[in-house]
Amino acid sequence: MDLWQLNIFCKVVELKSFSKAGRAVNISQPTISAHIKDIENAFGCRLIDRLPKEATPTKAGEILYSYARRIIALNDEAHTAVSQFLGKINGELKVGGSTIPGTYIFPKVIGDFKRKYPEVSVSISIGDTQNISNDVLNGTIELGIVGAPSKDNKIKQLKLLGDKMRLIIPSGHKWSNHKTISLHMLLKEPFISRETGSGTLKSINDILAKQNYTINSLNVVAQMGSTEAVKQGIKSGVGVSIFSTVAVSDELQAGTLKAIDIKGLNLVRYFYLIRHKQKTLSPLSSIFETYLKDKFNA
Repeated sequence: MDLWQLNIFCKVVELKSFSKAGRAVNISQPTISAHIKDIENAFGCRLIDRLPKEATPTKAGEILYSYARRIIALNDEAHTAVSQFLGKINGELKVGGSTIPGTYIFPKVIGDFKRKYPEVSVSISIGDTQNISNDVLNGTIELGIVGAPSKDNKIKQLKLLGDKMRLIIPSGHKWSNHKTISLHMLLKEPFISRETGSGTLKSINDILAKQNYTINSLNVVAQMGSTEAVKQGIKSGVGVSIFSTVAVSDELQAGTLKAIDIKGLNLVRYFYLIRHKQKTLSPLSSIFETYLKDKFNA
C-alpha cells in the first residue's frame, strides 16, 4: 500500500463510485478495483461495500479514510515546507466555494494568486454552502468561501466581504419600471427558490425572519439547484428570485434581466472564509488564507 493507493481509496469514498474515481484519476475502473482489493488485503478486512448504486465505506473504511486524509495532507505539507525552504512556493492548493463565490469570485482571486505564485496548481470544488462546510470538516479541502455563517462549532469562520442581493426579474416584467417594490407585493408573485443547503436560501430566510416571514411565506413555484438554473427560470418566465447581483452582472448590463430593491428589507449578506477550527493549515493553504485576508482587508 502506498500514497497513490490511499489517494485512490479516498476518491472512491468521496465520489461514492469506482467509475467516477477512475475518471477523476484517469485510470480504468478495473484498476481502481484492483487497488482497493490490495488495500483490503493489506488490512485484512473489507473497506468498501459495493452497493448497486454506490460504493460506501464500511466502519473500518471510515476509520482508514480519516487517517488517509491526514497522511495525504501531511505529505502535501512536507513538499510545500521543503519548497518554501528552497525559496519556492509550489504544490496543489485545494479550495472550495459555494455557488456565488465559487463561480464568480474565486476565479478572479485565483488568477491574481497564480500570477504571484505561478508554480502553484489550484483545484476548486463548487457546491452549496452545506457541501463546502462538510468538505472542510471531513478534510477534503482546508479552506472554503461560503454565503452563510455556519453553526458548527468545529468551523472557524471569518467575514470576508459583503454582497448586495436584490430582486431579479426579467426585462419585460410588470415591475420593470419600478426601482423598488413592497414585500407585500412580492408575497403574491411566483418565486423561484434555491435548494436546501444553499447559502443564498439561508440568507433570504434570515432576512425575512426579521419581518416575521420565512421562505414559505413566498409564492414558491419552483426550487432549483444552481444560480444559473434560477437565472434561466427567470428568463423563461417561471418566476422571480433574490440573489447576488454579482451573478447577473452580464445580464443586467445587457438588459435581459433587471434588479430592483424591496422596501424594508436589508438584502446585504456576507461571504465567509471557513476552515476547520481544530486542524492546522498546510503551509500553502496558510499562504492562501493570508492572501485572501490581505486582498479583502478582512
